[in-house]
Parts: sequence; C-alpha cells; structure tokens
Amino acid sequence: MKNGTKMSIQAMFVAAVICGITSVGEAAPFTTPAEVRLTGEWTVSVTVPGPHPVAAEVKISRPDIVTVTQEKYDRLPDFNAKTSAGWRKGVRLKGVVAAECTVEGLLAPRSLVVRDGLGPAAKTFKKGIDYEADLLSGSVGRLPQGDIAPGQPVYIDYQHARQRLDSVVLCDDGRIVLKTGIPHAAMPEPPALAPDETRLANIYIPGLLDALTQAHLYPILETSYPEQPATSSSIAEELLPRTVKKLESGEPLKILAWGDSVTTFNRYQTMFVERLKARYPNAKIELVTEAWGGRNTGSYLSEPPGSVHNYQEKVLNTKPDLIISEFVNDGGLSETQVKERYGKILADFREIGAEWIILTPHYVRPGWMGLSSQRNIDDDPRAYVKGVRVFAQKNQIAVAEGSLRYGRLWRQGIPYITLMENNINHPNVYGHTIFADSLMSLFTKSE
Repeated sequence: MKNGTKMSIQAMFVAAVICGITSVGEAAPFTTPAEVRLTGEWTVSVTVPGPHPVAAEVKISRPDIVTVTQEKYDRLPDFNAKTSAGWRKGVRLKGVVAAECTVEGLLAPRSLVVRDGLGPAAKTFKKGIDYEADLLSGSVGRLPQGDIAPGQPVYIDYQHARQRLDSVVLCDDGRIVLKTGIPHAAMPEPPALAPDETRLANIYIPGLLDALTQAHLYPILETSYPEQPATSSSIAEELLPRTVKKLESGEPLKILAWGDSVTTFNRYQTMFVERLKARYPNAKIELVTEAWGGRNTGSYLSEPPGSVHNYQEKVLNTKPDLIISEFVNDGGLSETQVKERYGKILADFREIGAEWIILTPHYVRPGWMGLSSQRNIDDDPRAYVKGVRVFAQKNQIAVAEGSLRYGRLWRQGIPYITLMENNINHPNVYGHTIFADSLMSLFTKSE
C-alpha cells in the first residue's frame, strides 16, 4: 500500500517536471509557470499545469507586527515640517529604520506613545502639542512650545510591521507548501530551499496590510536574467578595443568608476574588476573610484578648480583608459539633456583617449519613477534611460544595462525595492552584483 501511494505521488511529480517545473537547481528554465491567484484575503491557489496538474491552496500569515516598549531617546530634535523627506523630520524610530532612511508604512499610527520616563507616574506627552510625528515615515520631533525640553530624554512605545517574502514551493514528493521568508524592515529575504525543492511563487507582504491583492503575488516566470546568446566576438571587442587589448596583453589598465552615492560603496566596480581578472589572467588593472553622494554629472561639471570633485581634476586628469559612469541621480534628465551633456562628456573622454561604459541605473522607489506596481515593469519609464540608449547607439558607446536587469526582477519573484538598503535607491550587495553582471556581459563571447 505504501509503495503504491509513493508511486502515485511520483507520477504527479513527473507530470510537473514534464510541463517545465524542475525539482533540482533553481536555474533551470520554466516553460510553463505555475498559475497563482487569490482565493481570499489571505489565501492563494497555486496550480502546476500539465496533463496531471498539481494544485493546492495555501494560507498566508498576516504581517509580522513587533511591539516596542520604552525605547529610549536621549533627546528629540525639533520637528522639521519643512522637509519633504519624512525620515528627516525628526528622530527615526529604530524599528522602521532602513540604512539612513526609514520604510514608509511600517509604523502602526495609533500605537505611538511618547513619555518622559518609566513607570505609572511617567507623563504622556501629547501629539500636536508637545511633539509631532510623521506617521507614514516613522519619525518624531519635539515642538518648541510643548513640554518636552531640549535635551530631555523620552521613552517611546509603538508597534511596527516588517516586510516579508514568503515562497510557495513544490516538494519532490509532489506537495505544494508555503515556506515563510525572513522578515526585515527593508530587505526581506525569501526562504532558502532544499536542493530538491522548486520555488513556484513569492508572496510579498510589504508591511501593514489589510489583505493581499494580485500585486503582491510574484509567480516565478524565469529563474535568471535571459542573457543574450554569445557570439564569436564580444561587445567589448567592438566598442572597447583598447581596453580588451590591454586586458589580453597584460599592459597596465586604469579603470575609473565615476558616479554618485551608489558608486561610493565600491561594490559593483570591485566585483567587476575581480571578474575581469578571472576572465583575463594576464590583466594588470588599477581601479580608481571618484564618486559624490547625492550629486550628478552636472554637479561635477559645475565645480570650480580646486574643488574636491572638480571634473577636470578628478576625472579627466586621472587619465583613465576606461571610464564606467553610474549616475542614478541623472535619472531626471530629458533625452535632449542627455544628448547635450553627455555629448560634451564624450568629447572630453575622446580627447584624453579614454573608452566609456555607461551603466544604466537601477530602479528606485516606485513613486519616484511613476510606477504603481513592481510587476510588469520591464520597460524603464525614465526618459534618461531612453536618452542614454539612443545617445550610445548613435555614438558607438558601450552600455551596461543595469536597468534592463532590474526591470525583470519581478519575473524572478523579486520586488526590486527589497534590494534597496535604504528602501529608496541604495542597492544591497546582491543589487551591486546585478551591475557587475551587466558589465561582464559586454565581455562575453563564445569560445
């Protein structure tokens, strides 16, 4: 009886494999993704199609709520109502912090209580009189006319949610189960799987949430970015011939990574150089980074001689062989502005004999990009990205498509914002790996 049961389960699983869902190695391609749909506020139906479909309904846990009591702050700054950045209006509640910012929508608004001490005799301060708070961003500041003195310690109670990324998983015995992800304020991680398990979908719980919607369901449509087929020659050989020659011959090669705050982390460029060294064993590479947080190419061009970030002195005068530019802060440029500004930069680079890779930017906070969802976002809506592509094609400049890769993360079950350390625009280590992948793709060719 047991053997008969085992065989029937295996038969179901074989049917799942035939229709394209494999049980080993998440990198295998999906030809027929699982069908995922809502059946209730917190229930999801998942079906692996095929001649003998496998189906199950899974119940998703509600958002993780954390209760914080008597969180001490030695002082409250004055509430700054003038700034549009909610995390800068006051002290950032620790439970909702994401790097230097906060995550919007995690704080339970009615849970906030501010007191002057501990115990039943502690005075409870009044919102709007003694202090003010940005309840969306989770920041608190004193009001000068209130009873909270400058430099006075306060104790704050509140509740906050954490983001979570759960996975619907196909087991090797044919069962469909739910695995809970690792909750985090900004960067939730999906659960790790055993080698014989296959991720069918991720369910995104972004914080406080009354019910799931279809926008929170991320069926796995592909397991990795679809790389272009390798050809007999690489893009780099065509557009970066002097760089490739030096990499192959072992002549010294100076690479300048030029950018904004993303480049200050020294992540993607370091990964890229290490991969180049592995690809070209004779390579002798010097990596130089020139980056300025919160600024763009226009900022560099406007800096006077002697400035710490003067364009002539810190970019052109370093005499790099190859320049990689990363400027997510150029994202507000129009196509015309890209043509004008980047045209000047290109002329400067060619005058010093430098080759150029433009790294298209990652996606940032959805509202900043005019996105209402993190799904179905293959096409980057920013005019800047379109302008870069047109400019680069016309002028035969290499483009490393970070943007294209970020735009397809939803197909891999990843809401891209979960890769941002500050929940806005600073990619984590994996996010920088995406940049390194896009850079190395320029050097890929068939062997």
